[in-house]
Amino acid sequence: MSLSERQQRWQTRKTLTPEKRAAARLALEQIRAGMEVMRALRSHPLADGGVLSKSALVAAYHELLAAGELAEDGELLQKIRMKPMRTLSGVTTVTVLTKPYPCPGKCIFCPTDVRMPKSYLPDEPGAMRGLEHHFDPYAQVASRITALEAVGHPTDKIELLILGGTWSAYRRDYQEWFVRRCFEALNGGAEGNLSEQQAINETAAHRNVGLVIETRPDEIDRKELAWLRRLGVTKVQMGAQSLDDRILAMNQRGHTVERTRQAVALLRAAGFKVVLHWMPNLHGATPQSDREDFSRLWNDFCPDELKIYPNQLLANAELYEVWQRGEFRPYTTEELVELIADIKPGVPRYCRINRVIRDIPSTNVVEGNKRTSLRQDVLVELTRRGVRCQCVRCREVRGATIAPEVLRLDDLVYPVGAAEEHFISFVTPDDRLAGFLRLSLPGADSPETGLADLQGAALIREVHVYGQALAVGAESAGAAQHIGLGTRLLAQAEEIARAHGFQKLAVIAAVGTRRYYLQRGFERGELYLVKQVAVRFTFCMGNLRGLRGKFGRPK
Repeated sequence: MSLSERQQRWQTRKTLTPEKRAAARLALEQIRAGMEVMRALRSHPLADGGVLSKSALVAAYHELLAAGELAEDGELLQKIRMKPMRTLSGVTTVTVLTKPYPCPGKCIFCPTDVRMPKSYLPDEPGAMRGLEHHFDPYAQVASRITALEAVGHPTDKIELLILGGTWSAYRRDYQEWFVRRCFEALNGGAEGNLSEQQAINETAAHRNVGLVIETRPDEIDRKELAWLRRLGVTKVQMGAQSLDDRILAMNQRGHTVERTRQAVALLRAAGFKVVLHWMPNLHGATPQSDREDFSRLWNDFCPDELKIYPNQLLANAELYEVWQRGEFRPYTTEELVELIADIKPGVPRYCRINRVIRDIPSTNVVEGNKRTSLRQDVLVELTRRGVRCQCVRCREVRGATIAPEVLRLDDLVYPVGAAEEHFISFVTPDDRLAGFLRLSLPGADSPETGLADLQGAALIREVHVYGQALAVGAESAGAAQHIGLGTRLLAQAEEIARAHGFQKLAVIAAVGTRRYYLQRGFERGELYLVKQVAVRFTFCMGNLRGLRGKFGRPK
């Protein structure tokens, strides 16, 4: 089946016909009466032999709500919401793809398709949406918001994830235009330049609570830090791929391990959240060398988040020729499951493993693992071994009800280069994360960023409270997002900064979260929000007697 045929079939499936609308209303009534959701869907087969989708139920719910035939029912909406995991981390992610553009890298494992940005394929789900909308940022954001709302997800707190090769290699006028158009879509079509769009978004219906780009380590310098902040970027994804210079050279990566180390240090010193990509099974690697390489991630690099992207053999990558010569062997699914199951339990508690496989359709893979459900396979193997991963993703409370009085406040301290990191978190009695804050205390040898707001400042790099994403101002009984955990985490960060002698606290706030911090004592700086940390003096009678002895009794 061709790409256009798949797109057409997808459009047909999601179109809400009168037949689907009527069946959805009947199914909704059955669910309200207590019937299990999937049973209700199957009890109304369609003329073509298919069954209703959850998106049809959500559409029927909103129609009945608008017509006054149904009162708002959050519990019902939660039952019929499609893929609730998408927003259980507390925010709703919208992915947008940049246009095809030359990449400075010459990596032999990257696929090349003239229709797509470097390393992306036209039939990857997220990439397919970009191609469908001709890579127009406004159309991609607007259509995705509409689609998320159609399946019952809240869209007032949006993390923008900009993908498409090396962001920093694009012309800066294109970068600014792209981000501005994304904000225009979030702001409902309002006009204005980028700074005006950002100001509008502070109170918009769809607020930007995170802006993510992906780039290469050799593109990061002090000027790039300031530019990314002007765009509103809060998180940077970088392809480390390997921490072995020999492997990097064999795969023509074009940078060294030391350059990755420097880039991570610069980003951390500027308050950015750091996401690294790591690739097992690169040309020249073995399962054992990959295990050793993975352990290097936690010495000086210490990413906040990690994407594990096992190398996949694709016909339109230069690596295919290496394989044809018999010089490269892809790992089998079994080898990959064993490798990832070996390394995953060793991930520090401050890091989140976002992915363990790329979402590349198996039809593109020439040889080796073709399963995109590798995460589930690894979890099965970990369960069999009786071990548990400690990463952030595996410990999130997600939709669980939270009793604030039983939460424990933890402060995990770890060194990264010249900085001291604090992973401050609220944890449930069964070791689930309800929320956390990343506080970075720069050391004397931390790299200079050239950013005035950060002079002498402790840095809040992230504040995240978990649970199903709730509308701004909305409440849900026991939901972690609305029991004041964020405010309490900020207070703890301020105390730690004060105890370490810092007189200023800076936060890398996304545009849509600025008001949250401004309401908690922060002020606008040039590119960050800042707060003066008052130094507390403690006097005792011994101190007072010492002063009297030195200066005499007051007269």
